[in-house]
Amino acid sequence: MFTTIKRFLIGRPLRSNELEGQKLTKLKALAILSSDALSSVAYGTEQILIVLATISTAAFWYSIPITVGILFLLLALILSYRQVIFSYPQGGGAYLVSKENLGLLPGLISGGSLLVDYILTVAVSVSAGTDAITSAFQTLHPYSVEIAIILVIIITILNLRGLTESASVLAYPVYLFVFSLLVMMGVGIYKIATGQVPPDLHPHLGTPVAGITLFLLLKAFSSGCSALTGVEAISNAIPNFKDPAPNNAAKTLLMMGGILAVLLSGITFLAYWFGIAPKETETVVSQIAEETFGRNILYYFVQGTTALILVLAANTGFSAFPQLAFNLARDKFLPRMFTIRGDRLGYSNGIIFLGVASILLIIAFQGNTERLIPLYAVGVFIPFTLAQTGMIVQWIRKKPHGWIVKLMTNLIGALITFGVLMILFITKFPQVWPVFIFLPIVILIFRRINCHYEAVGEQLRIEGMFKDEIRENVIIVPVAGITSVVERSINYAKSLSDNVIAVYVAFSHEEEKRMEKRWEEWGNGVRLVTLHSSYRSIIYPLSKFLEIIERKSRERNYQIMVLVPQFIPKKRWQYILHNQSALLIRMKLLWDKDVVVATLPYHFKK
Repeated sequence: MFTTIKRFLIGRPLRSNELEGQKLTKLKALAILSSDALSSVAYGTEQILIVLATISTAAFWYSIPITVGILFLLLALILSYRQVIFSYPQGGGAYLVSKENLGLLPGLISGGSLLVDYILTVAVSVSAGTDAITSAFQTLHPYSVEIAIILVIIITILNLRGLTESASVLAYPVYLFVFSLLVMMGVGIYKIATGQVPPDLHPHLGTPVAGITLFLLLKAFSSGCSALTGVEAISNAIPNFKDPAPNNAAKTLLMMGGILAVLLSGITFLAYWFGIAPKETETVVSQIAEETFGRNILYYFVQGTTALILVLAANTGFSAFPQLAFNLARDKFLPRMFTIRGDRLGYSNGIIFLGVASILLIIAFQGNTERLIPLYAVGVFIPFTLAQTGMIVQWIRKKPHGWIVKLMTNLIGALITFGVLMILFITKFPQVWPVFIFLPIVILIFRRINCHYEAVGEQLRIEGMFKDEIRENVIIVPVAGITSVVERSINYAKSLSDNVIAVYVAFSHEEEKRMEKRWEEWGNGVRLVTLHSSYRSIIYPLSKFLEIIERKSRERNYQIMVLVPQFIPKKRWQYILHNQSALLIRMKLLWDKDVVVATLPYHFKK
C-alpha cells in the first residue's frame, strides 16, 4: 500500500546512469533557481513603502533613489557571484569560498546561514504567495496558515519527483509571471504617458519631508534589499546544470539579474506614480494591477501568476538546500543521510527535511511575511559578505591574470554587502536578534556532528596487522518458557557454540522452581540460569547477569552473543496483542552492552 502511494506521488525509481538526464538547461534553471529572486519584486518595493509610511505618504518619493541603490548592489552581486561560479564549479557557493579562503569557522557560519535562509525562503515565499491569494479572495484570509502548509506539501512532492520534472512544471508559472508584470508595466507606463493617470497622486521628487532621517532611509533601504535574496542560489547549484555547467550557470545568473532589475524598477516606479500605500489586507502589486486594469480578468491574471511564483519561489530553496546540505554532510558537518540520492536521483532527505522545517516555521510565525523577511535578509547577507571577502583573499593569494579587476569587483561587493548587513543589524535589531541565538546553535550542532564522525573514524581505523583474539562465543538465550520457539532457538545456538546458557527471569520463587523442574525434565543439555525479579522487570536482572558474564569473557577473550527469540504474527496488527519483550531487550543491550545481539524470528502461519 505504501509503495503504491509512493509510486503514484513521486514516480518510478530512476537508474543511477540516468543522472545526466536530470541536469537542467538554462531556461529551466532560470525558472527553478531564479524564482526566489524574481518573486521578491512582489514584496521588495512593499517593504520599502512600509518603512516610509511611518513618516507620511509624502516620503514615498524616496523609494525611487532607494531602488537605484538596490540596483547598484544587485550589479555588484551579479558580477561577484559570476566569479564565484567559475572559481568553484563544483557548487557550494559561499560555504566553499569561505571555508577554503577564510577558514573553517567562517565557512560554517556561511553554510549555517544559508541553510537557515533556505528554510526561510520556503516559509517567506509560501507565506507571501498565500497573501497574494487572500488579497484576491479575502474570505480565505483566516485560513492563510492552512493554505500555506498545503502548498509546501505540494512543492515538496514535486521536488521529490526530480529536478527536470519539477522544472518542467514550474517553468510555465515563472515565465507567465514575468510576462504578466511586463504587460502590467507596459500598460501602466502607457497610461501615464497618455495622461490617463492624474499627476497629483504622488509627491514630486525632492519634496521636503518633515521627520525624515538617515536612520529611517537606511532602514527602508535594508528592507528593500530583501528583493536580492536568492541571487546566490545559482552558485550553490552548479552541478545541476548541463555541461558546460559553469558557463550555463553564469549565463543564467546574468539573465536573472537583468530580469530582476527591470521588474523591480517597474514595480517601484508604478507604485510611486500611482501613489500606492501599503495595506494590511492587500499587497502593493495587487493595488497596482487594480489601478492599471481594474478588477477584470487581467487583474486576476496578474494576481494568479504572482501568487504562483511567490509559492513556487520556494523551489529555489528546494533546489539549493539539498546540494548545500550534501556539501556539508560530505565534510562531516551534517548527517550522512543528506548525501544519499533518492529514487528520483534527488537528495530526497534534504528535500523532506526542508519541507518539514518550513512548515514548522510557518506555524510558529503564523504565516506573517513581514515578521520573517528581516531574518530572511540577514541570513543571506552574512554569506554574501563572507563570499566576497573569501574571493578577495583568493585573488590576493593566487594572483591570476587580470586579478586586480576581479579583486576590485569583489572588494566593492564586500563593502556594500557588509554595509547592508550592518544597516540590517542596527535598524532592525528587534526583529533580527534571534540570529545571535540560532546561528551559534547551528554551528555548535555542526561541530558536535563532526566530532562524532571523527571519533567514529578513529575507532574504526585498522592499525597494524589483523588480530584474531576471539577464542569462542558465549551465547545467552533469554527464554520465557518451554515452547517450539525456545526449542528452535536453543538448537540454533548449539549449532554455533558449545557454550550456551539459557536465562529465565521469574517473578516469584514458585515460578522459578517450576521452570527449573520443567527444564530438567526436558533435558536438552543446555544450562539454565534462573533470575528472580522482585520488581517484575525482565531487562534489569538480565542486564546485571550480563555484567558478570562480560567480566569473565574479558579475562578469557570470549565474545558474548545474546540470541533473542521472537515470534512474528501473520498480521501486522496482531503485534499489539503481544508484549514487546524482545524489542525492549534488544534496545537495552544495543545501547548499554558490548555484546552481539541477534534475533531469531519464528513466523506464525495462522
